Amino acid sequence: MFPDDLSYTSDHEWVRDPGGADSTVRIGITDYAQGALGDIVYVSLPEVGVDVEAGAACGELESTKSVSDLFSPIKGTVVARNDALDERPELVNSDPYGDGWMIEVRPADRTELDGLLDADAYQAQVEQS
Repeated sequence: MFPDDLSYTSDHEWVRDPGGADSTVRIGITDYAQGALGDIVYVSLPEVGVDVEAGAACGELESTKSVSDLFSPIKGTVVARNDALDERPELVNSDPYGDGWMIEVRPADRTELDGLLDADAYQAQVEQS
């Protein structure tokens, strides 16, 4: 439920960092978040080339229950977006850590990644809520 190879935010986003000084990171929402939202029916993502700010809304997810913001965990530039979600937003529900990813970002400052939660800290946060 909380893959160890990911980092997390308190806003229920995950970050997959393959490592390397020049690598991009992949961002999505957690299984916990998709479960709380319910069936995702629409996803709005930023376009490639857009700069995102850490903690700022950069997209939206519309579910049968509500509309929620997608927050960027780090500052950087969007280098890819998951266009498959335009036609199949339900991928966020069925595979949040795989095919349901949202965006890839080139970090402006890789040290921001150090401030994210590991799987154990995120699990503890979820269990307290």
